[in-house]
Amino acid sequence: MKKTGYILLLIFVIACTGETDKSAEKSSAEVEYTGRVEQVDETLDQVLDPQARPAVLGRGYEWSEGPVWVAKHGFLLFSDVPTNTIYKWVPGEGVSEYLSPSGYTGQKERSGGGSNGLIIDQEGRLLLCQHGDRRIARMRAPLDNPSADFQTVAGQYDGKKFNSPNDLVQHSSGAIYFTDPPYGLEQGADDPARELDFQGVFRVDTNGNVTLLVDSLSRPNGLAFSPDEKTLYVANSDPDNAVWMAYRVMQDGGLSDGQVFYDATHKTDQERGLPDGMKVGADGYVYATGPGGVWIFNPAGEALGRIKTEMAVSNCAIGNDGSKLYMTADSLLLAMPIK
Repeated sequence: MKKTGYILLLIFVIACTGETDKSAEKSSAEVEYTGRVEQVDETLDQVLDPQARPAVLGRGYEWSEGPVWVAKHGFLLFSDVPTNTIYKWVPGEGVSEYLSPSGYTGQKERSGGGSNGLIIDQEGRLLLCQHGDRRIARMRAPLDNPSADFQTVAGQYDGKKFNSPNDLVQHSSGAIYFTDPPYGLEQGADDPARELDFQGVFRVDTNGNVTLLVDSLSRPNGLAFSPDEKTLYVANSDPDNAVWMAYRVMQDGGLSDGQVFYDATHKTDQERGLPDGMKVGADGYVYATGPGGVWIFNPAGEALGRIKTEMAVSNCAIGNDGSKLYMTADSLLLAMPIK
């Protein structure tokens, strides 16, 4: 087929399938599925149906990230980092714009800089990792009436700006743990605006005091607590050291005894994606985005299988009372049932 004919056909297909439509949600009879489950261990049956496939809830994003299920209101929020926007998905309604700007509120034009990781804190407020503003921030407005009015929770360590906070999680003590790789800087690790010479894992307590916990990881990214909060898992998004780490959480909130939970470096030259965002279910199973899709581990660090999504997956969230896993995968928003 000639190039012009192919382009016309592609335009027709996009028009029919809604390829660039960020807001459309198909009826149950027209649900689009992608990817598959790869089972490695038979105990995966206890976590999800190996025959299930991820359903496409939305598409057309530049790089979707940071999904969080808002149980009180029954909707999902997720970031589109390059467009500086947070979107909302509502069951039966689909996707709509929720908040913009989300991560960069400055006047100077710049590429990207939107929010990345999102969580709902213990008081029901939205906390954001803001790439462009290089801080952990709290939205002042209520969740059901959002506005780009933010309060800084943590913006500096030792008098220096963070690189670009990436993901965060809150401990039952109220302290917030977060990672700070350089991905949100316009020139990455080589950006002249960079002030810290390392990528850290930090803790900010309820008084706003920031503590450096780990500075030995080359690209710390996603993180999550075990159900008993005795372990903090941290992903390292380095193709030469693509590992998930497990740290013991001490009584004072510090971390110790860092051990490799799982090493996926051997997969980075074979499949798209790196260790990135993760969540831990109430049963202790770990859902970790990485090479090839979402990896499922038992608490002992044994891989039970993967949800292969056919594109790089950035993060995931558990919602609907633990019965559904949401995934942000490049230009897509996906979901599938879990047990």
